[in-house]
Amino acid sequence: MKDIADSNNRKLIRPSLSKLRQRSVAPKGHTNGHNGAPPRERRGTPPGQTNAESFYYIKQMQNQTAMVVVLTDGEILKGVIEWYDKCCLKLNREDGANLVIYKESIKYLYKAAEKGAKSETLVNGAAAGESMTA
Repeated sequence: MKDIADSNNRKLIRPSLSKLRQRSVAPKGHTNGHNGAPPRERRGTPPGQTNAESFYYIKQMQNQTAMVVVLTDGEILKGVIEWYDKCCLKLNREDGANLVIYKESIKYLYKAAEKGAKSETLVNGAAAGESMTA
């Protein structure tokens, strides 16, 4: 009598593996109960690397685009990217020595033509030709 009670309790707490397999394998055309829609398939994990960074660097290197690199400490460097790898890039500069810069020390970078006109005309929030006493 005691054995029968224990086996019944076990089935209520933990169903057998055969019942779990039957529940997990749904027949084709089976709906998931939400508006009659078929169950969704799980998406795979996204790729670890999209190659967007690589594509951007290669494009700028081929075009010899003048770049502005802003470092995390606020220093601004201007030059052309000669090469890059996983952790650093080489910046060829006209007004100074060529530099190898660690990517982790770069805050952001942009093409010199994009913001160059704006950043050169504004000095401390005022136009370069204007006097500070108005």
